[in-house]
Amino acid sequence: MLLTTSAQATVEETSAPLPLEQLFDNTAVSEDTSPAEADFDGSGASLSAQDLDAAGWTPGRALTVQGATLTWPDRAAGEPDNVRADGQSVWLYGTGDALAFLVASTAGDEVTGSGTVSYADGSRSTYVLGAPDWRRGPLATKAVALPHVNTPGGQLAEKARLYVVTVPIVPGRALASVQLPRATDLHVFALSVRTAAPGWTGSWATATSGYQAVGPWTDRTLRLVVHTSAGGPMVRLRFDNTFAAAPVQIGSATVAVQRAGATARGTPVPVTFGRAAGVEVPAGAQVYSDPLAFDVPADTNLLVSFHLPGTVPAAPVHRLAQQRSYLSGPGDHAADGSASAYATVLTNWPLLTGVDVGGGPGSVVMLGDSITDGDRSTVDANRRWPDVLAARLHSQDLVPHYGVLNQGIGGNRVVTDRYPGDGVSRDTGGVSALNRLDRDVHAQTSVRTLIAFEGVNDLLSGSTADEVTAGLQEIADRAHARGLRVLAGTLLPCGGQAGCTAAVEAERTAVNAWLRDTDVFDGVLDLDAVLRDPQQPTRLAPVYDSGDHLHPNDAGLAALAHSVDLTLL
Repeated sequence: MLLTTSAQATVEETSAPLPLEQLFDNTAVSEDTSPAEADFDGSGASLSAQDLDAAGWTPGRALTVQGATLTWPDRAAGEPDNVRADGQSVWLYGTGDALAFLVASTAGDEVTGSGTVSYADGSRSTYVLGAPDWRRGPLATKAVALPHVNTPGGQLAEKARLYVVTVPIVPGRALASVQLPRATDLHVFALSVRTAAPGWTGSWATATSGYQAVGPWTDRTLRLVVHTSAGGPMVRLRFDNTFAAAPVQIGSATVAVQRAGATARGTPVPVTFGRAAGVEVPAGAQVYSDPLAFDVPADTNLLVSFHLPGTVPAAPVHRLAQQRSYLSGPGDHAADGSASAYATVLTNWPLLTGVDVGGGPGSVVMLGDSITDGDRSTVDANRRWPDVLAARLHSQDLVPHYGVLNQGIGGNRVVTDRYPGDGVSRDTGGVSALNRLDRDVHAQTSVRTLIAFEGVNDLLSGSTADEVTAGLQEIADRAHARGLRVLAGTLLPCGGQAGCTAAVEAERTAVNAWLRDTDVFDGVLDLDAVLRDPQQPTRLAPVYDSGDHLHPNDAGLAALAHSVDLTLL
């Protein structure tokens, strides 16, 4: 988190700033046949060069993770490729909203230390950086996990983790240098400024909820249907290979306005990636397409089509789309305007995680569970409550026409992971809101406001009100440190649903009492008061109940959206 900003030096730097690679004093990577050429942790253990290559993390490659582009060290195995943080001053120029560090600890536990950012105008700010351990740290927050650890005694079938950690800086202020923390066994491989996205507004987004077996798909084209919030004259797409262990190749991609089903209105327009038709997305990384002059209407369905030329046996997905998308037979059909090649219906969104439009005032991110995700809403009708809120914003002139980004995940919890964060899994409830906050909120395009609305799944799974409120407070604190406005929603009643016992109801009541009374948020949306049955306040009003006594129907979701005071945004 950002701690202080001042015009005076608060930490004495010991030397002139140097590029990070000139400070490398530790060797982390070895060839499998020569493990002794590296000693990452002081005990002879190291990362496998072959595993890194298999993940697409090749020397000198630029990797984008959480919206920040970092370069994997351009060093051969056996050469110094990271620096042990000890107060060194690193030359770094740029402006943005965060520093991004590619790090790991070798201390056996997370290592935390504070450092200093020096700006070109002579001012400074401090930051706190935490690096999880490379062999024991959480898989839920790792950037990539490699399948082996090299040791002098042989290779171990054990996950080696690397992490991308971001810390806030003063937005828009040009950097001059960064002083690394003084922290034993904290290793830094790369450092960059995550630039803001001036001129872009997030129009549609979804959260990766897990990593699922698919197909396998070989030489197939996906045509995903997504619904815009804000419109604009330019478009760019974002693809995420989150949680993956191997790269995925996109051969080509197009965008079009939907006519009906898989049929485009007009000819789909190709997008490029660094001026190339396709791109490889490394394991754990993401790619943005080049800006494309394309008129994106607000409140409209788009077709985003992309060809997968290789074999894809598993993919990062958002499971609950509440929207039919399409899969072709063999061949590259991204440029097809007709639906004839798309015989198979998909009910999830693989790989694609964002659509940005040019211009606009920025976006509102809605972090939530299945209620925000739109579970039980009408399929293909875009009646999720974020969709209805976006339509309200588009049709008024009281506040700016913000984009609305739906980062709901069915089954998601605030404080515990459903998906373990690594490997192929049938559970697509996602990692916890706390563990996905940086990726699904802070790294979203031009985010201005966060609406946090979840916690009932935690209570249904046995968490206490104190645990949920502590998690929600941490979300607010971390988002505020990034300069975001933070709103929270009270939890809806679930009486009548299996598992929603009197004990769960007591915990829900306690969470809501805390939300109504706390001052940690910039505003509280009393969504419980909107949908509860006046005669039985522990239950949803029948007119708003989808029938399972937990999820609102279309009318209930619309009531949630229409209850929001837009000036709070």
